[in-house]
Amino acid sequence: MNTQILEDIGLSTAEIKTYLALLEVGSSTAGPIIEKSGLQSSVVHMTLGKLVGKGFVSFVQEGKRKHYQAANPKHILEYLKEKQDNFSHILPELLAKQHHEKLDVTVFRGIRGIKEILYELLEAGGTEHHTIGSTKESLMIPIEWWLDYHRKRAAKGVNAKLLFNESLKSWKAEKLYERVEVRYTNAGFEPLTETIIRNDKIGLIIWTEKPIGILIHNKTAAESYDKYFTLLWQAAGKR
Repeated sequence: MNTQILEDIGLSTAEIKTYLALLEVGSSTAGPIIEKSGLQSSVVHMTLGKLVGKGFVSFVQEGKRKHYQAANPKHILEYLKEKQDNFSHILPELLAKQHHEKLDVTVFRGIRGIKEILYELLEAGGTEHHTIGSTKESLMIPIEWWLDYHRKRAAKGVNAKLLFNESLKSWKAEKLYERVEVRYTNAGFEPLTETIIRNDKIGLIIWTEKPIGILIHNKTAAESYDKYFTLLWQAAGKR
């Protein structure tokens, strides 16, 4: 099972192990959960308390012992919906603050940060999406996520020109994506840097083990990068 998804919704490693163990053993006292999860007794007891607070676990007191029961996994969807509803109430206030505090350059780290950059670019407006130098390292984000991302891009009526490194040729993005043209370049090595230009924004991504991304919001810089892209695109077409 891909437990990363459970981490992404805010569960800690201990909470994930405890919840999954309880799902498997069924209604139980703490002992079998400790054995199944491989966690220390004190950690399991503390974690069960947290899961009870989140509504993922319930318990019945029988004498001096508590018998725990994992909530139906469908409850996770209800939990996320509640968080989304709560967030929607403060979203207008957050957007109002962003208008006054926005920086021209923002740095992001990790897969979650890179996705944030990509979502910013998705909402950047314009009619063209230009990518320079995407490499096989970008597949540390699952293909299914990229497919969904470009479906959303195409649904907005945005055309894409993707200048990929040849290491991605077998991916055949031109057959997977809508409203797309793909060309390939060979630098003689595998660069780790990818550049995406959308309207007046530029995303610079360095695909290291823990990727780093820089989002630049500047019309003049974006126009300059787009001219550079055009030169590379035309050169790739002559190969």
